[in-house]
Amino acid sequence: MTATNPTLNPAGGASAPPAGARPARRRASSRGADNRRKWYEIIGLTTPAVIVYVMFVLVPMGFAVYYSLFRWRGVGAPTDFVGFDNYMLAFEDPIFRDALRNNAIVVVGSLLVQGPIALAVALLLNRRFRGRTVFRLLVFVPYVLAEVTVGIMWKLILTDGGTVDALLRSLGLGSFVQAWLADLDIVIWTLLFVLTWKYVGFAIILLLAGLSNVPPELSEAAAIDGASWWQVQRHITLPLLGPTIRIWMFLSMIGSLQVFDVIWVTSVPAVRSLGASATMATYMVDNGFFARLWGYGNAVAVILFVISFVAALLFQRFLLRRDIQGAITTRRVK
Repeated sequence: MTATNPTLNPAGGASAPPAGARPARRRASSRGADNRRKWYEIIGLTTPAVIVYVMFVLVPMGFAVYYSLFRWRGVGAPTDFVGFDNYMLAFEDPIFRDALRNNAIVVVGSLLVQGPIALAVALLLNRRFRGRTVFRLLVFVPYVLAEVTVGIMWKLILTDGGTVDALLRSLGLGSFVQAWLADLDIVIWTLLFVLTWKYVGFAIILLLAGLSNVPPELSEAAAIDGASWWQVQRHITLPLLGPTIRIWMFLSMIGSLQVFDVIWVTSVPAVRSLGASATMATYMVDNGFFARLWGYGNAVAVILFVISFVAALLFQRFLLRRDIQGAITTRRVK
C-alpha cells in the first residue's frame, strides 16, 4: 500500500487533502517545467549568436576606443597616451569637417532625391502593364551590382573625354561639359548622382513590397465613392505605406553616414585628400590605414560610430517608435 499525507482536521483526526490541490500542484509544476524548457531553448539558441556578436563586434569596438587614446603607428604596444587629443585633432582638421559636410549632403540628398523617385516608380510598377516584370528587373539591376564594379564603371563614364562628355558634345551641349570628378565644387553632387543610381533600386523594391500589403479593397471602395487616382494614393496608399517609408529612411540614413566603397573607387585620391569628395569612412582609411596613424584612425572610427548610433536612436525615438510599438504584442498570462 502507498502512504498518503493526510491533513489534520480541527478535532485532531486525519482528513483527505482537498480535491483540487493535486491538480493545481500538477499544473503549477507543469508550467514551471515549460518555463524552464523555454529558457533553456532561448539560452541554447542565442548563446552562439551572443558569442559571435561579442567576439566580432563588442571586442573590436573596445579595442578601437582603447587605441584611440594613444598616438600609435601600429608597431609594438601603444605607450604614448594622449587621451582625447586624437578626437580634438579630428574636429580641428578642416578636411574632416568637409567629410562631415559631405556625409550630411549624402544623407539629405539621398532622402530628398531617392525617396520621391523610388515612390513614383514604385506606384507606376504597382500597376499592371505590358513588360512590368522586365522593367522591375532593370530597375533592380544597379543595386545587385558590386560597389567596386559600379565605381569603376562610373569613373570611366565620367572621366575627362568619357561617355558623358562625348554624349553632351554630340548633342551640341559641349558647354555643359565639366570635370565631373575633379571639380571641387561639383564632385560631391556627381557622387550623389552615382549613389542615387546605385541604391534607388533597393528603395523601389522595398516600397513595392510595402504596396503589396495595401488591401486593394480600400482603393476600390474609394474609387467607387468617386475618389480620383491621386486622392487614393494620397489618402489611402501613402498613409498605409508610412511604416515601409520610415524603414527605408532609416536604412538610407545609416548607409549614407557609413558610405565608403562607391566613394572610394569613384573619386580621385587628390580631390579626396582636399576634402571635396571625402566622407568620414574614406577619411578614416586615408588617415588611419595609409598614413599609419592607427590611434587617430581609431578615433575617427569611434566618432563615426557615435554619430551613427545617436542618429539611429533619435530616428527610432521620434519616427520609428509608433511602428515598433504597433508591432509588439503582449499576451496576458492568467
